[in-house]
Amino acid sequence: MSAVTAGMVCAHHHLYSALARGMPPPPNDPTSFLGVLENVWWRLDRALDLEMIEWSAKLGALEALEAGTTAIIDHHESPNAIEGSMSVIADACEEVGVRVSTCYGVTDRHGADGAARGLAENDRYLTDCADTGRRAMVGVHAAFTCSDDTLAAAAELAAKHDVGVHIHVAEGPDDVDAADRIRDLTRDDWMLIHGVFLSDDHGLRGTIVHNPRSNMNNSVGYADPSRFANPIGLGTDGIGADMIAEFQLAFVANRAHDLECVADTAWSWLDHNRALFPEVESDRVTWSYDPIDPWHLAYTPTIRAIDVDIDGEPALRDGVATRVDADEIRAKAREQAARLHAVLADMA
Repeated sequence: MSAVTAGMVCAHHHLYSALARGMPPPPNDPTSFLGVLENVWWRLDRALDLEMIEWSAKLGALEALEAGTTAIIDHHESPNAIEGSMSVIADACEEVGVRVSTCYGVTDRHGADGAARGLAENDRYLTDCADTGRRAMVGVHAAFTCSDDTLAAAAELAAKHDVGVHIHVAEGPDDVDAADRIRDLTRDDWMLIHGVFLSDDHGLRGTIVHNPRSNMNNSVGYADPSRFANPIGLGTDGIGADMIAEFQLAFVANRAHDLECVADTAWSWLDHNRALFPEVESDRVTWSYDPIDPWHLAYTPTIRAIDVDIDGEPALRDGVATRVDADEIRAKAREQAARLHAVLADMA
């Protein structure tokens, strides 16, 4: 038996991380969340060029499609390849057939010029979106890597284009004062990622996106999103886009925190994702399992997407992508991963 639903949405992804698997070990073993950022992810984003970004996005989009995820809300950073990066990501996803809303994560880590170039890339792409019909947001890395002026400039740019800001918030202890710094800037269309160290009454507007697998991997603690009054979405923070698997982990993490929790709670977070990308309501995913019910899915392994139609057109049949050559994407991605890993191995 099989069931049919609308497409899934990944509410927070880093498509550029698809080539990270198998990367060389960091120069220093991290002992804190900031150490993870400095020794792993901030080195990775500095190593990226546009060709790596293209094939990383294609691989990430392909894997999303194979998992029944037809839309991705992406957050991108590549400080040595900023200009044009958002278009490269959008073109790659469009080729596979997956919908995407991307942004460039503005930060002051690379000086005022780096922040200005990040803002300019968001502005350029959002201006193009008026003609192309594509979706995007203004990206900010996190408050603790931005000056107040940069945060204000990002909020102003988002208001100019009538979109929200996509920002990591209080993921680790280094960003614990984020709420105080951005409270007066936030709007209901903002996306606040993680929120692990937010207080219950933080006063921020926007959707909080929970990323349980990433939070566990980075050992930052449990966000306990049920405590917030905000709408809650579910993301992967770059660890694939299998949203059924992420829901299952979100349920288990919630249950580890509270034995009385129910699967419907984690499912409501996943279900809210579609409100963030309503175009997926016109997509159709045929699953290998029936019924698509929270209490069934919470304990059912290896649920696969069999067929996927995006906007009425086939994108996956019998688990195989119809618009691209999946073997070619994986082969090209391996080549780019080898290039990326070589750069990382030589990086100071």
